[in-house]
Amino acid sequence: MASELAVGLRSWRARRRVSQLELAVRAGTTQRHVSFIESGRSVPGRDMVIRLAESLQVPLRDRNQLLVAGGYAPAYEETPYDAPSLGAIRAALSGILEGHRPSPAVVVDRRGDVVLANDSFNALVAGVAPYLLDAPVSVPRLFLHPDGLAGRIVNFREWAWHVIDGLTREAALVPNLESDELIAELVKLIPPRPETGPDHLGFAVPLRVRSANGELRLITTLTRFGTAIDVTVSELRMEAFLPADEPTARALRELDHTMLQRVEV
Repeated sequence: MASELAVGLRSWRARRRVSQLELAVRAGTTQRHVSFIESGRSVPGRDMVIRLAESLQVPLRDRNQLLVAGGYAPAYEETPYDAPSLGAIRAALSGILEGHRPSPAVVVDRRGDVVLANDSFNALVAGVAPYLLDAPVSVPRLFLHPDGLAGRIVNFREWAWHVIDGLTREAALVPNLESDELIAELVKLIPPRPETGPDHLGFAVPLRVRSANGELRLITTLTRFGTAIDVTVSELRMEAFLPADEPTARALRELDHTMLQRVEV
């Protein structure tokens, strides 16, 4: 019977749609060795587990689980976000978010919960039901919940399915029960998926939001840490909402100016 480690490695390889031969080439070993590991006939050393996991782009949290399943100690620390040792990371993220103003930007964890947000993002979500802003604040829920931004989003159905599709892709890459539960919850809140024709280009459309300064047309960009060796840092990602046209850029500047005036008062 294959070990938990063997089953885990085989599962990740299948999820990444990589053949044993391709994995062997990536990890610097042989297909025969990979086959023996996956069948439980060979027990890989700690270094080989890490090489195979890295070759399959297994997230650091899951790499630790594979190591533990193989009888080894976890290799990657999981430092609390507010720990003193992550002070430089927090300062860097704050600076990046501030640099994006007047565009809304937010840093979220692996669940899509807010870790850090700039004032422009707070202005964008101002007016949503207060309970949606109680920690942990879920960004997908903020956008799709009827008590959140849903009523202000002009192209809500298309945008909602863009969000759901993104969450589904993430869940396929990194399966976890929390993501599945969030997707199931949100799908119940949105209209059925719109029918598509031959000219359909997907649901990656600009987010169109009504604001006090007119309609905002926003495009999103995602940024991740590519070389993190701490579980917490590796799971952080920044999402920025950038203006798709000049009227939106102007409206964001006006909103930011109004917000600054309120703070000064």
